[in-house]
Amino acid sequence: MPLWNSNHFDSILCAFRRESKIAVRIACFHDHARIGSCPPPPLNHADVWFVKFTRINLKLIHSFATYNLLLRFDIAKGLLVQAHSGPNVEISSYVYNNLLSLLVKQNRVDEAVSFFGEHILSWQHCCVDTWTFNIVIRGLCRVGEVDKAFGFFNDMGNFSCLPDVFTYNTLLNGLCRIGEVDRAHKFLREIQSGHGFSPDVVTYTSMISGYCKLGNMEVAANIFDEMISSRTKPNSVTFNVLIDGFGKKGDMVLALNMYEKMLFLGCVPDVVTFTSLIDGYCRTGQVDQGLKLWDQMKKQNLPPNVYSFAILINALCNENRLSEARDFLRQLKCREDIVPRPFIYNPVIDGFCKAGNVDEANMIVAEMEEKRCNPDKLTFTILIIGHCMKGRMLEAIGIFNKMLAIGCAPDTITINSLISCLLKAGMPNEAYRILQTAPEDLELGRSPSRRTIPFRTNMDIPVAV
Repeated sequence: MPLWNSNHFDSILCAFRRESKIAVRIACFHDHARIGSCPPPPLNHADVWFVKFTRINLKLIHSFATYNLLLRFDIAKGLLVQAHSGPNVEISSYVYNNLLSLLVKQNRVDEAVSFFGEHILSWQHCCVDTWTFNIVIRGLCRVGEVDKAFGFFNDMGNFSCLPDVFTYNTLLNGLCRIGEVDRAHKFLREIQSGHGFSPDVVTYTSMISGYCKLGNMEVAANIFDEMISSRTKPNSVTFNVLIDGFGKKGDMVLALNMYEKMLFLGCVPDVVTFTSLIDGYCRTGQVDQGLKLWDQMKKQNLPPNVYSFAILINALCNENRLSEARDFLRQLKCREDIVPRPFIYNPVIDGFCKAGNVDEANMIVAEMEEKRCNPDKLTFTILIIGHCMKGRMLEAIGIFNKMLAIGCAPDTITINSLISCLLKAGMPNEAYRILQTAPEDLELGRSPSRRTIPFRTNMDIPVAV
């Protein structure tokens, strides 16, 4: 009989999972019948049973690669616990790290933290490393559990693990994401003085982004100056964060000044840069300047993104420039690479409804649906009120019924507006039927004003931090 090693079984296991899994199971059934072991489990656990079978009955010591092949399965956790209890099985941190990374990527952070704390850290001779802690800390910071992340950070020394730049940056970014920017700033100063930590571009950009989101541009600018003084070169994300922050404060002079610095330092502006500048101009009422930047983007072969469209369309509608906003929607219709969102269409639909042109509004909704963009609650409310104002009550009821049919729950404004219009139109029976469909938790009966729909708000541009 040939000598089998773990590499042979790794190959078999790969094939076992890649193909139909039947042939190998049949062979295993014959061996199980000859050796007299327990019957194999159902097909979805076949590969795990195969590994256990070879380890117990054939006395094979598997390599970490064997267990690594099983990481996509929840059963892998139990298998690692069992494997670790054996005297002849040593599993490297590479396997644990892969499993923890997989759980974090699947947003199963609680399971990752539980497995790490209850099993991995409690096992003797367990080879955890800094990256093991970093994975768990990253997962906790991603879901906002920063205090728990600091708990693991404080435990690292007990396992002879030293934090690295990734550890510090993850914690700093986690604090900034939950709005505790001053705490992050204090922590940065502590690790700079006590641990000799040298901030890098990610560190500074996280801090700058945190203060920009709070609207504290003075401190953000000071940190940027410190960054330059430390000879840490900013990247395009750093500049985009600052340009966006100054634009949202309405300070286009400083936003453009930062744009000039960006060019001077050799950072190439991208679609986020231009969209942030366009947003700033639109917020300060300079829509035509925003349109010039749009043209500049096209000349530089920078395709606008969904937010570029949304910001300009919203701004044009605020200035009642509906035909121009409509032209942008026609451009969007030709962009197969953009997945549209309702907030792009809603200002234009509302503008045409206000102007009494509900037929054009309906055409826009049809285009919206052709692009596989379903109307949201605001879209339906705008349409219902628009049709009511034109006296097209039956169509308004039809739109309301369609809203319910696709599972879009109406709110107080939607129902009160429709009921009020139906009563004014002398349709009390229809108003009563609408009332019967209302969820019990809505506060109904208050007469809504004609324009209580909050939709024309400036867009917040997501920046890559």
